Amino acid sequence: MYAVIQTGGKQYKVAKDQLVTIEKLPVNEGESVVFDQVLMVAEGSDIKLGQPLVSGAKVTAEVVEQGRAKKVIVVKFRRRKHYMRRKGHRQHYTTVKITGISS
Repeated sequence: MYAVIQTGGKQYKVAKDQLVTIEKLPVNEGESVVFDQVLMVAEGSDIKLGQPLVSGAKVTAEVVEQGRAKKVIVVKFRRRKHYMRRKGHRQHYTTVKITGISS
C-alpha cells in the first residue's frame, strides 16, 4: 500500500515504514504528525484518486530528525569587472517515518 501526499509545496510517494525527508515542519522529534492532504491511495490494483484530494484519507508519521542539508554555495560573477559575491545556504528539513496509511 502506498500514497501520494502533499506537504511543503511538494508531492511525495510514501509507503508504510518508509523514511522521508521533507520540508521543515514545526514539530519536535518523537512527536507524531498527520498528513491530510492525500492526493492518491493505492493498494494493489485498487487505486483511489482525489479531485484534488482523497476524502477521509490520512497518512500518519513520526518525526525522526530535524536537521539542515549540506551547504550550497551561490555565486554572482561579472567577468572583467572585478565583481564576485559568494553566499552560502543550508536548507532546513524534517525526516519522518511513515507509520500508517488510512483511506
